[in-house]
Amino acid sequence: MNLYRLLREREHDPVNVGVIGTGKFATMFLAQARRTPGLRIAAVCDLDTERAYAALHRAGWPAGEISTAGAAQARAKGATRVTSSGLDLIATEDLEVVVEATGDPAAGVHHAMACCDARRHVVMVNVEADALVGPLLARRAADAGIVYSLAYGDQPALIAELVDRVRTSGFDVVCAGKGTKHLPEYHVSTPDTVWDYYGLTAEQAARAGMNSKMFNSFLDGTKSAIEMAAVANMAGLVPAPGGLEFPPCDRDSLAERLKPKSAGGLLSHKGTVEVVSCLRPDGSEIDSAIRWAVYVTFEAASDYVADCFAEYGLQTDSTGRYSALYRPYHLIGLELGVSVASAALHGEPTGAPRGFNGDVIAIAKRDLAAGETLDGEGGYTVWGRLMSAGDSLAMGGLPIGLSQGVTLERAVEAGAPLRWSDVQLDESLEPVRIRREMENTFRTDRE
Repeated sequence: MNLYRLLREREHDPVNVGVIGTGKFATMFLAQARRTPGLRIAAVCDLDTERAYAALHRAGWPAGEISTAGAAQARAKGATRVTSSGLDLIATEDLEVVVEATGDPAAGVHHAMACCDARRHVVMVNVEADALVGPLLARRAADAGIVYSLAYGDQPALIAELVDRVRTSGFDVVCAGKGTKHLPEYHVSTPDTVWDYYGLTAEQAARAGMNSKMFNSFLDGTKSAIEMAAVANMAGLVPAPGGLEFPPCDRDSLAERLKPKSAGGLLSHKGTVEVVSCLRPDGSEIDSAIRWAVYVTFEAASDYVADCFAEYGLQTDSTGRYSALYRPYHLIGLELGVSVASAALHGEPTGAPRGFNGDVIAIAKRDLAAGETLDGEGGYTVWGRLMSAGDSLAMGGLPIGLSQGVTLERAVEAGAPLRWSDVQLDESLEPVRIRREMENTFRTDRE
């Protein structure tokens, strides 16, 4: 718990950081990085450099501290360099940490592999890339002697922190996850219907610069599945056979509901993940909901520990043996500096995949015809369902991260999972090759 002290010791030789992708998450980090001693934003990258300039301005950068010159000239001026090339940014001299925040799985894979070659620690905000091939990327990073880390402030890393705390205290984790807003009908939402569910008009969303596909991914359950796959792979938890159920639950009912069915709860087994909804089945809001929270439920292994739960006022289930910890909010990119500092100063990730336990498979939103082109996460054609990696490998499921811009070779009924054999995929593409390698690697590990 001494990251701040170590950062202060680096004030005259700051940790040089590069940021790829300048959306909301990255801009929030930039706003705080400017106020953090011992950190220097050496460069930012976006395919749209005007977007990068705008992000820096919003985050408080004066125009005189932004440069398009080369790395050496920018450093001499004490300026932050703007570039449109992620590989150019990664090659920046003396760069220690790269924040990958593009949200594009193919770009995330490419940049992470380049960081391994260049020996740059990588903080993977791009959980889409992590859900696709994170377990293999983490192995590649370890082989290269660098840190591969999920992003503190985003829910998966915060959940992993709670899991680690509970296990370090000697408890078995029963369930870990987060809250969200969800109803079953949301699975078939499209970019045309998304704003109705958020209570906005398309015009209001456009004025706010809100991306309909991105927001639809949050709504239709894909983003939750991706995040829980990341948690499962970090924490060694196994998703339920049917994927996420999104049960309605308030903060005081976590321990009662998120325990195994054999103990009167909802779970198929101990040691799993689940996302709870802030809405009842009729769409009404739950009092004391945990829409923005992360949580973990755990079990007393003895009568003595259960007595301790009661003596110290823990909220438990009806048996007194299950309890929960939760954090009501997460600060998104405002907390990302913790990951950057941990990687650079401690050589440790704030959560990283240790195995291949969870996967996210594309599910048809409607009847799909042969010859149609899939439009990926948050679009009109598919949504992502969480599965155990074993089930995904057994069925040859198509990862949601490879469902953008590919053509169907056969019809798929609404609600059915898609398989590799259902689509035309270019096996020479980097994310496809890396995914194939990961599947083969971890299939061998399981045998």
